[in-house]
Amino acid sequence: QLGDTRNAERRIDVNTILNAVYQYSLDNNGNFPAGIDSATSTSQVLGTDATGCDTSCVTATTTIAACVDLSASLTPTYLVSIPRDPKTGSSTNSGYYLNKRGDGRLTVGSCGPENSAVINVTR
Repeated sequence: QLGDTRNAERRIDVNTILNAVYQYSLDNNGNFPAGIDSATSTSQVLGTDATGCDTSCVTATTTIAACVDLSASLTPTYLVSIPRDPKTGSSTNSGYYLNKRGDGRLTVGSCGPENSAVINVTR
């Protein structure tokens, strides 16, 4: 039951991150925050770590070593703080990832859902 409760929080966090990025985009002529790369074959974990982010997110497509720090772009205007995974997240590695797809859509997901859940949203 605790895993299901944490997964519910992860679903909320994923939607919160996605909404914040899109609100930023609306306010900035359709541009995503500068830290989001255009590499469609890799995902980026949110956080401040410069290394190790490529091994911490098993649910995302290939991730890159450095986390992406969106706190300067999104806080405090769009988020109070970058959400953190309820079990493993920290400011250095939030436990959430994002990927800008080839069609311009963005996927945000959880790196560590429990009970075989898949938690991601694309918009």
